[in-house]
Amino acid sequence: MKLPRDLSGERLVKILEKLGYIVVRSSGSHVRMAIQHPSPHAVTIPLHKVLKAGTLNAILAEVSRHLNIDRESILRN
Repeated sequence: MKLPRDLSGERLVKILEKLGYIVVRSSGSHVRMAIQHPSPHAVTIPLHKVLKAGTLNAILAEVSRHLNIDRESILRN
């Protein structure tokens, strides 16, 4: 599956909230999100209008590795 080229940081935050992540803090144009189950994990999301492909890929890879799901199922939320 190709990465979407028009995904915003705010939209990614909403997608991750559906997976159980919560916003822990916000500083400037970045949001720190965390999840406690299955184990503690945190990720930083830039609140840009359009996320760069490399940034989005890195975030999705980290979340999918932690939750043990594939990247496509994250984006389907």
